[in-house]
Amino acid sequence: MTREERLALIRQLEEVRGSTVICYITGDRENVNTRIAPDVIPVLYKHLEQAENRDKIELFLYTRGGDVLTPWRMVHLVREYTEHFNVLVPYRATSAGTLICLGANEIVMTKMGELGPIDPSVVNAFNPQDPVNPAARVPVNVEDVYSYLALAKEKGGLSSDTALAQAFTLLAEHIHPLALGNVHRNYLLIRSLAYKMLRLRCNFCEPDKLKNIVNNLTEKLYAHNHMISRREAVEEIGLHVTVPPWTEEKMMWELYRGYAGSLKLEEPFNPAEMLQGERTEFEVAGGMVESARGLDAFTYKGVVERVDYADQDSINVNILKQGWITII
Repeated sequence: MTREERLALIRQLEEVRGSTVICYITGDRENVNTRIAPDVIPVLYKHLEQAENRDKIELFLYTRGGDVLTPWRMVHLVREYTEHFNVLVPYRATSAGTLICLGANEIVMTKMGELGPIDPSVVNAFNPQDPVNPAARVPVNVEDVYSYLALAKEKGGLSSDTALAQAFTLLAEHIHPLALGNVHRNYLLIRSLAYKMLRLRCNFCEPDKLKNIVNNLTEKLYAHNHMISRREAVEEIGLHVTVPPWTEEKMMWELYRGYAGSLKLEEPFNPAEMLQGERTEFEVAGGMVESARGLDAFTYKGVVERVDYADQDSINVNILKQGWITII
């Protein structure tokens, strides 16, 4: 889908919803995926500054997640411009994307809309070494650590302080104590952020109600890749989800499909297929921020070249530069 075709859909959504729509897509295309990260904040700021209608600003969001601190800064930035902030979820808005949704006045979900648990995976220098890649570290999921301790206590029947201490010691033999400390710090951080996000739209809500929502998005869900439909979000978790009219839902889905096609989300990026001769430079977009006022893309620039290695032809790929660039 071309920029002009996407722009027509964005303007239609703005007209029927009486809002300014800003689209933020972190692509999940294999080999050139992107994630929510702090570098999007200045890009979003530019689009907000250009917005004409600030009575209601809506973020059209597709993401698998990313940095858990960025949503806090992002939502606060949007709320500098408007008292009514919505998130439009045509398909996936999981992990850190769900955190963004918690800070919205309304989470507008299509039938295909998905939210997800907000427990993060933690990676630092003290994490276990990846046996496949010695230069990498194995992520430690926050809820996995607490689930292990709950398993030992509830299913293993460990009730005494001594027995629980032995279970923790066994865990610490496989995961560095400082990595476990980082896990606990993130455990507290994610809950604090989620609670404060909810308070942005519901300052006078009962604290127990908000805490129950946070618990439902963390401890009570079975896996980080659990998909939360709009029905579950409302009936079981208690989130502030609204259902768009059929015509708006159709526009949202068509716009998402436009981004999926433009970013080729369903096709793995294989630079070897681009090779012409011995060396070819490439530039490919992995994410977008787009509004009626402009377009920015997160791009990867690199080179693919044919090299001789041990008398065999080999393809070498180097990413030379990556980051946000202004298209329009």
